[in-house]
Amino acid sequence: MPDDIPLLIVRDLKSLDVADNGRPFASVLVIKKLAAKTASNGNTFYSVELGDRTGSFSCTVFNDSAAFEALKSAGEGGVVRIEAKVDFYQGRLSPRLGKTSALSEEELSAPGVLDNLVETPPEDPVALWTEFQAFIEAIAHDELRMTVRGVFEEIGETFRWSPAAVAMHHAYRHGLLEHTVHMARACKALLPLYSEVDADLALAGILLHDTGKAIEYEGTLATKRSRRGILQGHVVLGYQLARKHGIKARLDSERLERLEHIVLSHQGEPEWGAAVYAATPEAVFVSMIDNLDAKMGMVQRALRQAGDDNEFSERLPGLSSPLLTRKVPQVPPAAAQLKVEG
Repeated sequence: MPDDIPLLIVRDLKSLDVADNGRPFASVLVIKKLAAKTASNGNTFYSVELGDRTGSFSCTVFNDSAAFEALKSAGEGGVVRIEAKVDFYQGRLSPRLGKTSALSEEELSAPGVLDNLVETPPEDPVALWTEFQAFIEAIAHDELRMTVRGVFEEIGETFRWSPAAVAMHHAYRHGLLEHTVHMARACKALLPLYSEVDADLALAGILLHDTGKAIEYEGTLATKRSRRGILQGHVVLGYQLARKHGIKARLDSERLERLEHIVLSHQGEPEWGAAVYAATPEAVFVSMIDNLDAKMGMVQRALRQAGDDNEFSERLPGLSSPLLTRKVPQVPPAAAQLKVEG
């Protein structure tokens, strides 16, 4: 490719494809992860993840690179302007970084800059929050409803903005709200099939199951775990919130114990972070819905970020597999075909 080819200004990473291979481009990206490592020769290098609202890529930057000091200065969560060459490795975007500089506060405040960097759910967050509050009010048991309401009076504003994870599922602004509303919708749809499940306990458990993540995660542009998140984890933090507000609302001991158990067991398996296995009808129900929506959240995000030229996504750790991202062909039903042929 000729050296004098004009610089491509990229406003979303998803627009780059293999046809652009070798082409120089410029983009403004957030440093989502920045980990210093040591090579076998003793030299320091960075393992970096850079991204915008449409996607991200990972690369290695050695200490003799022009980008090294700029990344070090900006730090994790910082925003940089990069110049690079498009490159794909095993079907994944893996550009070769060149000139890199950190954005100033004034540049960050320019219209549209932050909006282009922060991934958000496809649904309106304001509408999601309104629907979420309606689910709280749908809890018929007074003390249970007061317990849930009390938790969100304490953490509601943070909860509304929090991601549901650092990387696995719903890992973007408002992702925790989206995940919880989707679970509540599934709960409402599935409850008629399982009369053994107490509806109020199940719904309260769903609304509270991940509340500890509002404390576990921190960061505006790049999400990382807080001190309490590392030392206690969201399962314990959520249990503490449920217990605190259950006692305050004078929730009876039987329901409080069952509600706490839902929070403690919702991760399903101890190796996934559960404190205990689900051992009540409501806890099993909530755990299964959580697992379903977490995995479908991975599917939905991969489909949103899929390029037109890629048949499969990159490997999704939560699914242990790449995802087929091509839509099912719209083939007429066999009966209709026979009618046409006849």
